[in-house]
Amino acid sequence: MKYSRIIGTGSYLPGKVVHNTDLEKMMDTSDQWIRERTGIERRHYAAAGETTVDMGEAAARRAIEAAGLAPSDIDLIVFATATPDLVFPNCGTLLQARLGCVGAPAFSVEAACSGFIYALSIADKFVRMGDARRALVVGAETLTRITDFADRTTAILFADGAGAVVLAPSDEAGILSTHLHSDGSYKDLLYCTGGVSKGYPPDSGNRAVIRMAGRETFKVAVTMLGNSVDEVLAKNHLDKSAIDWLVPHQANIRIIQAVAKKLDLPMERVIVTVQEQGNTSAASVPLALDTGVRDGRIRRGELLLLEAFGGGFTWGAALVRF
Repeated sequence: MKYSRIIGTGSYLPGKVVHNTDLEKMMDTSDQWIRERTGIERRHYAAAGETTVDMGEAAARRAIEAAGLAPSDIDLIVFATATPDLVFPNCGTLLQARLGCVGAPAFSVEAACSGFIYALSIADKFVRMGDARRALVVGAETLTRITDFADRTTAILFADGAGAVVLAPSDEAGILSTHLHSDGSYKDLLYCTGGVSKGYPPDSGNRAVIRMAGRETFKVAVTMLGNSVDEVLAKNHLDKSAIDWLVPHQANIRIIQAVAKKLDLPMERVIVTVQEQGNTSAASVPLALDTGVRDGRIRRGELLLLEAFGGGFTWGAALVRF
């Protein structure tokens, strides 16, 4: 066995759909302003009481079903999220109890919007080393719980959802390489204001919220993701024309377009869901992947480039033969 391979994908979006015109009633913004700057038209919000693990479970069960497996077949769970249900038990362990695959390792990864790429890289290594045979990788977020709806520059962006994949060992090419990076010197450009040990800022009402310097974040994201494209191609001795599909983090249509341009890929070869889903952080790449698989665009044997950029900053990419 040489590779791990994706054998099933799944996703979940909560039922509440919030259009740009709904946000016009809540803050000083407009549908045109949001579309022009982000590409977002609508997004999904979790219902009251609906949690990250609730959504992750729905996506996970769909991925497991697509893989032709039972939940009891899963022997590793890596759960990417920045919005966990609890400090502990971690979301992976909570999900494990619901699925009934007790005893297998299950843990969470926090790398903001890059979390799914980080989690996929970890699970890939478990499978390739023979330490797991059926790995479940989940990315799920309830970002609306840490969204400041008084800040129109960020409130228009974030949303909720979940995506998942199942990995299995394969002698055929699957996950060819993963590339992970971070640079904490940019921590003040995109961050959450509070936490357990640091506490919360004065007058926050004991609530942590997202803060972002949008213009500066955009510039760094485009640069770092462009570098990741070069790194992936060099590592695998490929020309950019070999990439069949770009499956990017759905943060901003302009960032997606910049990466596609770097690859000389027409937008018809890019899976874009940002207009319908907004920025769902660690959920956005598996959500986009499942969308492309289920609508028939992504087919077996095609070469995919997955990439994401998140607060902190973190960023990463994965080259996947689907």
